[in-house]
Amino acid sequence: MLATSSSVDPQFREDVLRGLSSLPRAIPARWLYDSRGSELFDDITRLASYYPTATETRLLERIMPEVAKAVGAGRTVVEFGAGSLTKTPILLRAVDALRYVPVDISGDYLREAAEGLAGEFPDLDIHPVEANFGEAMDLPDSAHGEKVLGFFPGSTIGNFVPWSATNLLRHFRTTLGTGALLLIGMDRVKPVERLVAAYDEPEGVTAAFNLNLLDRINRELDGTIPVGSFVHEARWNDIMSRIEMHLVATADVTFEVAGRSFAMAAGESIHSENSHKYGPRGGRLLLLAGGWTPIREWTDAAGDFSLILAEAQPERFAP
Repeated sequence: MLATSSSVDPQFREDVLRGLSSLPRAIPARWLYDSRGSELFDDITRLASYYPTATETRLLERIMPEVAKAVGAGRTVVEFGAGSLTKTPILLRAVDALRYVPVDISGDYLREAAEGLAGEFPDLDIHPVEANFGEAMDLPDSAHGEKVLGFFPGSTIGNFVPWSATNLLRHFRTTLGTGALLLIGMDRVKPVERLVAAYDEPEGVTAAFNLNLLDRINRELDGTIPVGSFVHEARWNDIMSRIEMHLVATADVTFEVAGRSFAMAAGESIHSENSHKYGPRGGRLLLLAGGWTPIREWTDAAGDFSLILAEAQPERFAP
């Protein structure tokens, strides 16, 4: 029976059907993060081969005194794509936050993580918001203006192609308001072999994370995708300066999703995620294009990862 329950996100159905009908086939990466996907991604961040999380965490711990001095105490911290909140306590403790607003599309996972954080910060006002941070959302009045610090760690900005990353940053500016600050993580370009190893590690956790998208489609959209006939593949696209994740068919397959029929030939893929890598000037230019003026930047000793503090400065009439 075709799934028509109100619990099925109509945007998920629309994006999947559109993505499977297009050539090349592609599904927006945000749909990787259901409850199971969020759990698997949390597991990925603990793998030795997945350098971004450990590198960024060490960098955050090192620079927090400078960040706290630059942003001041008593701010409302708005974290976009909060996930498991593993890095959040480092920031909240350092800046003596007055209020914390985590925003994430996976509501159950978000609420569970927020409850755990509340035990660590009993005096902190925590206001979780279940929403797609790339779209209009209802935030508390305190989450707008000069006393707000946006937090977008984990190089999540790299999941967006440059034009949509620019639009997202403009959306953040509009949401948080003039005078707000933004602390954002960006992964740097590095040797291809190391990049591919981080997204196709031998433990197979990233493969499970990617293949979970097909399981979700089958479960929520009455799909009949033969998941066993697909494999995860990470590819480096040099001209685009990004790692791409693909779900590759190992044989000719036919299946249905939400009552519609599809066929894929062996070797054909569904493009499920990007992770763009930026050089220092490229990252700063992206922020400027999105309406944010970089004011400080920090990197680890090897230059693998950067954290940039930017400000939504008032618009200028002329240079």
